[in-house]
Amino acid sequence: MFLGIDVGTSGIKVLLVDETQKEVGSHTEFLKVSRPHSGWSEQNPADWWNAACTAIDALQQKHPRQIGSVKGIGLSGQQHGAVLLDRHGKVLRPCILWNDTRSETECSLFETRFPQSRKITGNIAMPGFTAPKLLWIARHEPEIFRQTQHVLLPKAWLRYQMTGDMIEDMSDASGTLWLDTGNRLWSDAALAATGLTTANMPALCEGTDIAGRLKQDLADRWGMSERPVFAGSAGDNAAGAVGLGAIKPGNAFVSLGTSGVVWITTDVFRPETGSAIHSFCHAVPETWHQMGVTLSAASSLAWWAKVSGVEERVLLAELPEVADRPSPVMFAPYLSGERTPYNDGTIRGAFIGLSQETTRAQLTQAVLEGVAFSFRDAQEGLSASGSHFREADVIGGGSRSPLWTSIIASVLGIRLHRLAHGEHGGAFGAARLARIAATGEAVEAICTAPERVAAIDPDPTLQDAYAQAYHRYLKIYPALRGISGP
Repeated sequence: MFLGIDVGTSGIKVLLVDETQKEVGSHTEFLKVSRPHSGWSEQNPADWWNAACTAIDALQQKHPRQIGSVKGIGLSGQQHGAVLLDRHGKVLRPCILWNDTRSETECSLFETRFPQSRKITGNIAMPGFTAPKLLWIARHEPEIFRQTQHVLLPKAWLRYQMTGDMIEDMSDASGTLWLDTGNRLWSDAALAATGLTTANMPALCEGTDIAGRLKQDLADRWGMSERPVFAGSAGDNAAGAVGLGAIKPGNAFVSLGTSGVVWITTDVFRPETGSAIHSFCHAVPETWHQMGVTLSAASSLAWWAKVSGVEERVLLAELPEVADRPSPVMFAPYLSGERTPYNDGTIRGAFIGLSQETTRAQLTQAVLEGVAFSFRDAQEGLSASGSHFREADVIGGGSRSPLWTSIIASVLGIRLHRLAHGEHGGAFGAARLARIAATGEAVEAICTAPERVAAIDPDPTLQDAYAQAYHRYLKIYPALRGISGP
């Protein structure tokens, strides 16, 4: 048996998987986010610990024999969060999360201090990343910074609680701006730009490596016959990719979740910062990945449902299963700013082209298309770096809409595949990494792809219309930039 623990923003999910890679049971404990000021987003790490223990307790009560035979534990984590510890390992303040935007000013400061940042890390300095957060702490909470002895990401902190070891995997470390991503080691120059050294960092390992063992008292608590090993594990997107079997160069997927991701696996480090494409290490050795990110994907539809006072399923039911033309209204999905290709945390969204004749259904369709155009932005950025793909799996809650997936296929001009079992998320990938670490089995033998149950091809009658609509969409951002922001 193997456990996957996903340290998400909205909750901690624990998944129990057997030797045939089938789910035995799962339990989720929900979390809250604190927003003490505009743009701030924080969580108390103790809440992750309590939620993880409660979730495993619940599984142990339902499946005591299976939990008792767990051989490996893997972690999937929300990336970029900064957990600051003093020399005794005590948490100094709440964790600043990935979606916290307070360190906008510190991003330019970091790149000024470390001019080779984009070349070495493969990424633009953004407020979501970890390094600018530490510069903000140094400037605004100097006493906290002075006491900081260790900096851990969320899942690394949970590992520390469960094993006593400070260890981080390459994929999660890539999101700090402190990693020499091509060489898969901490960058002394990047750390120096934030007043830190490698002594402040956890040890690095691959996601498939053994990275500690569960403490004896916790193994006793859950009736485990031996202390399970921990895998190096993965950041949330890399863990999701492991769960999908996206481990070979050219493997691609589109994630239509709260935020959106267009992912491609690569066999080389291939930075493309001009379009705000992320270039990270994968969770498996000698492998990297690129991804474009849209901050408001399925959350755009959730926002429209909240504003219109109509449930999402009702809004979608007002539309046909397949579009016959683009909506006459356009939607810019910049509700929380935009990552790829603009790296703009202050831009905000809009409907464009409203008239007396505009219907609610047209606005709903415009929301779906706006998200699809944002994915096209990511696709264009990936193509500019030399990463091309003709097909991709589609996952996430939004992928259950036949209309939305068909729109995305036509806008991207590629075949999309809907999966039979693609919704386990990071916890399943974490469980797979746990198995590899515990057994030494080959990555290719364990990280197989789920069954594809449907292929969604571009509609040839719509591709030209959507290509023209996309070119109009490209004019929206510069216009909004002129009237948005502080």
